[in-house]
Formats: sequence, structure tokens, C-alpha cells
Amino acid sequence: MENKKHEVVYAFIDSQNLNLGVRNDIKTKDGKHFRYKGWNLDFGKFYQYLKEVLRVEKAFVFIGFIPENQELYDSLKEDGYELVYKPILELTNKENTDIKVKGNIDAEMVMHTMINYPKYDKAIIVSGDGDFFCLEEYLEQKGKLAKIIIPNKWNYSSLLEKYSSYFLNMSDLRKKLNYSHKKQPDETKPARPGPAGTKPPVVQSDGKGPKYFGM
Repeated sequence: MENKKHEVVYAFIDSQNLNLGVRNDIKTKDGKHFRYKGWNLDFGKFYQYLKEVLRVEKAFVFIGFIPENQELYDSLKEDGYELVYKPILELTNKENTDIKVKGNIDAEMVMHTMINYPKYDKAIIVSGDGDFFCLEEYLEQKGKLAKIIIPNKWNYSSLLEKYSSYFLNMSDLRKKLNYSHKKQPDETKPARPGPAGTKPPVVQSDGKGPKYFGM
């Protein structure tokens, strides 16, 4: 019996959309009840899930770069992710001096998906952003779209409904991938930082405090 060809699978992760989608609460229109209660994703567990269950060989995380987040980036690399950085722009509102940070990674994610196109048989796109519709459309036409992992089934672009048969919802994986803080054997040793840990990545600001990525 002829052996089936081993498929090479790559994952391309929109880190901001993933963080915001998983962590942010969604309330009913009257604001009195939760339609969705946010949770903390353990990125280490998520990487293991990608590797062991979805057979991903490389997982690319697209993220804005700020030097003070180096410990976070190192942590993600230790988990096994390959990081692709986007330089950050700080924009100051002249009226109230608020600082907003721009670090949109859409172009980088599309570009690297295509740069790596000859190296993989199937691609997993981790984002609910409609800006990736044309990318997913192309991958599907070429038979290279494996899955679209939707960070929040209550909040994603309606454009993607066309490819709902490819959806995998993060909320269905909550029990497996939820971050749980464990006490360190050495109480003086800080907890290992990460997107779902004690020190969120610095990428976004409301001008009133630290700039947090997707928090």
C-alpha cells in the first residue's frame, strides 16, 4: 500500500486579533449581561496544540515591536513560535496629547504567507479579520487552506462566512488552552511573562497609562 504524502502545515497568527478576540468581554446591547466572557490564552499550550493536534511545523506570530517587550518576545520564541515584527508608530493627538500606537500587521502577514507559499502544503490562518479574506480566498482556490482559527465566534468579519467550513473556534478550546497561574517554587522569582500572563505585550495606549497590546 502506497504511503500517503506527508503534508507540511504552517500557521500564520495575527497576534492582536487573537489577543483581543480571546480576552475582551462582549456584552448584550443593554450592557447588563455577558454574551461572552473573556479568558487568558496560554500561548505555550496553544503552540503545543498547533504542533500535536493540527500538525503545524512552523507557527509565525505577527506582532508589533517595542524594545521593553523583549522578555515577552523571548518567551514566545522559547515556546517555539517564529516572530515577525512590525515597527511601531506613536501618534500624538494634538488636542489632548493622548498617544495612540499603530502596529497593524496585515501587510506583513499576507506577505510572509506568500513568501513561504512554496514551503507548505496547507496554511492555517489565525484571525477573524476580514482584511485577510482575499488571502484565504486565494489559498482556498489553490487547495492550500487548512483552517481559519476564529479567536471569537461572537466577533469576526462576516466576509469570512464564505469559508465557515474551515472554521475552528478558540472558545471551543478554552478548557485545553486557558492560562492558569502557577506558584513559583522560588517566591522571589517572577512568573514567566507572556501574552496571557502577568505582563501583557506593550502595543496599544489610551494615553493614560502603559501601552498594552490588545488589552
